[in-house]
Amino acid sequence: MTPLPPGLDPDLLRAFVLIAEGRSFTRAADRVGRTQSAVSMQIRRLEQLLGQPLLVRTSKGVQTTPQGAWLLDRARDLLALNDEIVSNFRAPPMVGSVRLGTPDDYALNWLPDILARFAEAHPAVELDVTCLNSDVLVEQFRQGQLDLTLVSEGQEPPGVAAQRIWRGPLRWVGSATLGLHRRDPLPLALSRPNMHISRPEFACAWREAALSTLRQAGRGYRVTYNSATQTGCFTVALAGLAITVSTPTTLPQGLAWLGEAEGLPPLPDMGILLLRHEAALGVPAVDALATHIAEGFRRAADPGIGLAA
Repeated sequence: MTPLPPGLDPDLLRAFVLIAEGRSFTRAADRVGRTQSAVSMQIRRLEQLLGQPLLVRTSKGVQTTPQGAWLLDRARDLLALNDEIVSNFRAPPMVGSVRLGTPDDYALNWLPDILARFAEAHPAVELDVTCLNSDVLVEQFRQGQLDLTLVSEGQEPPGVAAQRIWRGPLRWVGSATLGLHRRDPLPLALSRPNMHISRPEFACAWREAALSTLRQAGRGYRVTYNSATQTGCFTVALAGLAITVSTPTTLPQGLAWLGEAEGLPPLPDMGILLLRHEAALGVPAVDALATHIAEGFRRAADPGIGLAA
């Protein structure tokens, strides 16, 4: 019978993560309320257990070795799961309600697993999810009708604290069989034009990025379809009428990623932001959902876990 591998002590992993993130044994010791020598001993025990050096001291502070860098992300995941299990049993059931806003593409491509995990961890919290285009979501957020909302970077209202939870490339999307990318002018399906010309924060970041990129490349284009949703843009692309843009996601069958090989200029990186209304600051249910969303996006964007950027 194959012997079971030794277990990993969460306290050892936590000390390792704190040192790696803060690049200092001293700061890590202060965080956990131990002496520096005690924390150093924890790292030695962890390195002996794994049989590999994990940290090295440099002129710029403590750095991870290649083995330590590999361990760091996995240690974070293990500690998050450990803390979730402990808090679930020790904390009283969380109650309340959270009003979440999201564009349709984020709702379909990113949120199902996140919301399922949240509902499993906090079954007594009621979720009210509003799925609309970003300009309407921002307006509802301004009016206090949403506690949290997801928007593309560049669409956040001025003066609102925004947490960037993802950043990656915007990509061209088109029919897998038709050569629309060879047409001149290039037919496009994009979000509808800005309805609030006097409110520049409502301009669609994806639309502006696509059009600006084509103008800089000297490529002719014609917007043949304007949609309030990403689903609408994908539908037109599937019909072979235009190409569109998207962040990395699982594409509907019949669509494919297009790029420089098809003669299309590279698009810039885009960010996804999580906005939290000031009236919801410190509300436990809102804080918990915000944490689940940020962690879920991080996991989904990890090529070894979910969507690859």
